[in-house]
Amino acid sequence: MKNIYLPGILAMATVVVASNILVQFLLGDWLTWGAFTYPIAFLITDVMNRVYGVSAARRVVFAGFVVGILCSLFGTQVMMQGDGYTFPAVTLRVAIGSGSAFLVAQLLDVQIFDRMRNGAWWRAPLASTLIGSALDTFLFFSIAFSTMFNGLEAANIPDWAQSAVPLLGSGPELPLWASLAVADWMVKLVLALIALAPFRMLVLYLVRRSAKNH
Repeated sequence: MKNIYLPGILAMATVVVASNILVQFLLGDWLTWGAFTYPIAFLITDVMNRVYGVSAARRVVFAGFVVGILCSLFGTQVMMQGDGYTFPAVTLRVAIGSGSAFLVAQLLDVQIFDRMRNGAWWRAPLASTLIGSALDTFLFFSIAFSTMFNGLEAANIPDWAQSAVPLLGSGPELPLWASLAVADWMVKLVLALIALAPFRMLVLYLVRRSAKNH
């Protein structure tokens, strides 16, 4: 594995593991802490794609996926204490949902970015992130929290996420996870716009450093 991939792989694995833990903790009524960490994965993928190409981006996605899933599966064996009961740091459902959503969405992100790379500098990262994050949000929340997948881990059914509440507090009655998913994607929309600035700066920095080394 080339040294240029290592920072991306380590960053990706860190984001996946941190997000798998933080997505289980509510921030207010409709968000989880993971909503603010996971979008960084798309920034990492897009930077690798722009600077080193589609092949490098895919390698970082696959390597980050493997490392992140291994760490998350380890997290399923780490028990935490809360309100008189124990629970795993990362539930099996969260690990499966995260891994499935991550791989599918990130590979889609890579493909869309590659097809749009010759346009204005901001179009490829913005379009690929928005589309990829929408698919990622749907896959993750449905696998991790919906009743359809309760059989994956009968001992850790997320009842709290399956209780019916008005969508975002004022819409039709839907499971809480639906509100979490919508709010999560709205945060990703905002962060996708904010990430354009660090994307541009990181790309320019890495391109200049690469030019100096050659």
